Amino acid sequence: MTSEPPQHEPSQHEPRQHERSLAEPAFPGDDGSVDPALAPALGDPAGVLAVLGEARVFVPIVAVLGERATDGSDKSADMAAVLMTGADGRQALLAFTSVAALEAWNPQARPVPVHGQAAAQSALAESASAIVLDLGQPHWQVVETDDLGHLAAGDTLARTSSGTAWVRAGS
Repeated sequence: MTSEPPQHEPSQHEPRQHERSLAEPAFPGDDGSVDPALAPALGDPAGVLAVLGEARVFVPIVAVLGERATDGSDKSADMAAVLMTGADGRQALLAFTSVAALEAWNPQARPVPVHGQAAAQSALAESASAIVLDLGQPHWQVVETDDLGHLAAGDTLARTSSGTAWVRAGS
């Protein structure tokens, strides 16, 4: 008769083994080039709007100098998304279709990849009324007002026989 050794149960003082669980990156294998769904639409404003919500774009994050500490130590720096203020006082969030386009604008900016819908939601959360996409590039585009709201809501721009129309998410 053979007996199996008793299974070892870890005591309260022994470390338990845990499975490692790291969050999956939102865009695995991303090389920083223009999102393949967005690339053919560049230069066509309606085409860009039709795919921008689901496409990956890069929001630039830059260091912003903070206040000098009261104890005389060095100034602090915070990281912030970039908002542009137009001549009319309205603000726009900057976003870029590729790391190369972002670096052409500011090589020190940190590219943060997000879906276009998330960029639109961030713009609205910052009280901006627009997104300026690819500032300084030949195909740059402004997404504002109603279009910005539709992108943030997850709506889709569809081409119809009489033009384009927003289709509500879940319809």
